[in-house]
Amino acid sequence: MSSETAALEPRKVSREGILFVVSAPSGAGKTTLCSALRQTRDFVYSVSCTTRAPRPGETHGEDYYFLSEEEFREQVAAGDFLEYAEVHGNFYGTLRENVLVYLRLGVDVLIDIDTKGATTIRASADQTVQDALADVFIMPPNLEEHRRRLLKRGTETEAQVARRLDNAAKEMARWRDYRYTIISGSVEEDLAKFRAIMKAERYLSRRFGDMTF
Repeated sequence: MSSETAALEPRKVSREGILFVVSAPSGAGKTTLCSALRQTRDFVYSVSCTTRAPRPGETHGEDYYFLSEEEFREQVAAGDFLEYAEVHGNFYGTLRENVLVYLRLGVDVLIDIDTKGATTIRASADQTVQDALADVFIMPPNLEEHRRRLLKRGTETEAQVARRLDNAAKEMARWRDYRYTIISGSVEEDLAKFRAIMKAERYLSRRFGDMTF
């Protein structure tokens, strides 16, 4: 093959996967957004580990990896978690290798996580994680609208709603820590905004490997 012909041959362009980290106050629409995104083939959803008992309808390996506290602590000691935390007496964590294996294959990964977990991931010493990270905060329009949404669910008492609103205010103060912020509207609006972020991240020049011609 001549050099002229070789120059005309299409080149295979590849990139490593993107780590989409999504956070939001409880009730702000994060779970609904991530559930909708999981219906597509755009991402691999990172399934977290937890020591809490399964709720009705939850499946091991699909909703969570349900571990005993002893199993969880063993994996902490082995350094297996990208991040982990204790929440209301139960442990939750993201397995490092479950994320890295897909990023190295060029597959995008979606993680639904709280602000503390996102902070831990941002501080990761792993360069693959740092290069892949694209963190997104889902922001309620305001606390009054957030209160209305929580009450509409009808799953909590007034005292529980008040506690969630207090926590939400603290989490909303962290929005500047994120690369992107979506002001939450309808499910369709949030999906459209997230997909715009997704497309922009996938076209970043720095995400592509050697494309010398």
